[in-house]
Amino acid sequence: MCKGLAALPHTCLERAKEIKTKLGTLLQKPDSAIDFIIPYPEKPEKPPKAQKPSPEEALQWRDSLEKLLQSPYGLASFRSFLCSEFSEENVEFWVACEDYKKTKSPLKMAEKAKKIYEEFIQTEAPKEGPQPSPIPLQVNIDHFTKAVTVKNLVEPSPTSFDMAQKRIFALMEKDSLPRFVRSEFYQELIK
Repeated sequence: MCKGLAALPHTCLERAKEIKTKLGTLLQKPDSAIDFIIPYPEKPEKPPKAQKPSPEEALQWRDSLEKLLQSPYGLASFRSFLCSEFSEENVEFWVACEDYKKTKSPLKMAEKAKKIYEEFIQTEAPKEGPQPSPIPLQVNIDHFTKAVTVKNLVEPSPTSFDMAQKRIFALMEKDSLPRFVRSEFYQELIK
């Protein structure tokens, strides 16, 4: 044994041997896929599933985009519907703004503001989609709203995206919600 190892306490040497054995086991070629399974002491907590709404609750969504977006099941359904139509950028922007408003740390707020701007507002804002090529997720806001938002981002605050978010909400209310309400999926919910 080398002189350096002899000076270590016995427990350290035993621990080093134990680690060496475990690493050796990992480096061996597995005989089957079962060797890849690593046991964890506890299962990670799954987030609670959104409960399917009653037909009465789902009927309320027809008249209120706000109620639809407040319902976890409604939001998930609306997102899925818009993704199927390749028009999810507005709801994704709205959700990002809601998350942004909850941010307390000024540093995190600035980081999130930059990310939202780059993903949704900046001209030719790309976002990597499920396909190999980038899908533009730029929201459709007028020049004035964009200018006000950019000005607000000089000093990010919880209200920096309010004007743009309100415009996108109005657009979803006028355009996306009626299409969602006419969809087969929504029709099944209200039966």
